[in-house]
Amino acid sequence: MSNFDDIFESAPQTDEFDKEAWAAKKKAERDEVYALADATAEAVCADGGKFRDYLDVQAAFRNYSATNALLILATKPDARRLGDKDFWRDQGVYIKRQEFSRPIKIVESNGEYTRDDGSIGVSYNIKRVYDISQTTARTRAPQAVSHDARALLNALIYKRPAPVQSVDELPNGMDAVYDREQNAVFVRRGLSANDLFCGLSKALAQAELARTGEEYTEENAGFKAQCVSYILGKEFGVDVTGYAFEAPADFLRTDDPQTIRTELTDIRDTAYDISSRMMRSLEQSKAPRQSEQER
Repeated sequence: MSNFDDIFESAPQTDEFDKEAWAAKKKAERDEVYALADATAEAVCADGGKFRDYLDVQAAFRNYSATNALLILATKPDARRLGDKDFWRDQGVYIKRQEFSRPIKIVESNGEYTRDDGSIGVSYNIKRVYDISQTTARTRAPQAVSHDARALLNALIYKRPAPVQSVDELPNGMDAVYDREQNAVFVRRGLSANDLFCGLSKALAQAELARTGEEYTEENAGFKAQCVSYILGKEFGVDVTGYAFEAPADFLRTDDPQTIRTELTDIRDTAYDISSRMMRSLEQSKAPRQSEQER
């Protein structure tokens, strides 16, 4: 009779998991990704064209942080839709073999933790995502964004941070201006829909920055508001060809990459807050029409 007792003998054990080596590897990867974000922040701050490219990426990926928008810009500036391999697999498509080693590395929060001194910190992991062009999905030409002009302007002033008044004239032929002393936005009458959106969105962004920013200065807030207005215009299909960002460093007033990222985060968060309100307004305006069509 055969003896099978050897089946139950201990199998050779592999090397024990080296927690310190694993942590060091993860830290090195995080440091590498943050170094890329910092280098890209310095690059966009030094060049108006690159700064505009950054704003284009941020407008296309409104839910992504400023740091991740910088990483997308550095890795794949023409990206249109991102997801990790599990996301794409759930869509029934897969990462192309030649693209698998070319992920876009972004930063993802892994939750809070308690430091040794009792303070609360946030840990971050590096997440690998891929653009739709790196998958087997059939790519389609992006559809142009289009909204009814009146609905879009109504959405822009939905739950506005300051009252808006129409006037016949404004200094220097301005289309719209935010007056912090009166906490009011003044808009020149007779503007086209596009000029009205661009001018009003900038003034409202400035009002939003005055409400939420701790260190508000008119020059710095004016530049940030112009960036917010540009992002909103790109997102909602408004003509933004008239915008120029020639010397972003003069307005951001820093050459420290982490401080630049903080400034870009302020721009991103302001644009996101206004955009979220606009989308809610646009959805509400669609709902009655859909109900009427269903009757």
